[in-house]
Amino acid sequence: MIAIIDYGMGNIHSVRKAMEYVGADTLVTNKPADIRSAHKMVLPGVGAFEDAMQELDKMSLTAVIKDEIKRKKPFLGICLGLQLLFEQSQEAKAAKGLGVLRGSVKKFSQGPGLKVPHMGWNQLSLRKKGCPLFAGITDTAYVYFCHSYYPKPDDSGVTAATCDYGQQFSCAVWQDNVYGVQFHPEKSQDVGLRIIKNFVQLC
Repeated sequence: MIAIIDYGMGNIHSVRKAMEYVGADTLVTNKPADIRSAHKMVLPGVGAFEDAMQELDKMSLTAVIKDEIKRKKPFLGICLGLQLLFEQSQEAKAAKGLGVLRGSVKKFSQGPGLKVPHMGWNQLSLRKKGCPLFAGITDTAYVYFCHSYYPKPDDSGVTAATCDYGQQFSCAVWQDNVYGVQFHPEKSQDVGLRIIKNFVQLC
């Protein structure tokens, strides 16, 4: 069973439907006990970094997410759920993220021909060989983005894929049992469904 963590800030039902479409048994929950008993966990998210961390803290979810990651349970963060893996964000400098990955979250600089937020279809550039999340996915595949901030890992080795939007930025990370994508696989048609299926089928 895959726990989809509901803390009031995400496309929960779109993620659930996409996962169930590829055969996953899912549970939308905000209960720590459910997350502990699940085989995998997914943290979606749309909104502000500080608000998200406040909601996770309020629901006593911060500690359980970090504990289950330490126990090597497969974790997938989507959009804001990826950003929360890092230590802090330029959006809210006083707020602390989960700190699972070292680094911070930066805002795109708006310029000629470059609108913020970055919204729409853009191409992946796969960077890390053997990432299970991208099995069967071709380099330069298109996925759907909607974000103003992007992660900047201290260790470039955790970057599984990048994207170009006025600059190269990390749009997917992989470290051990931790996976994160800045794009929305649940909105990325066949490519996104394949990525979700790859996560569902992880041992």
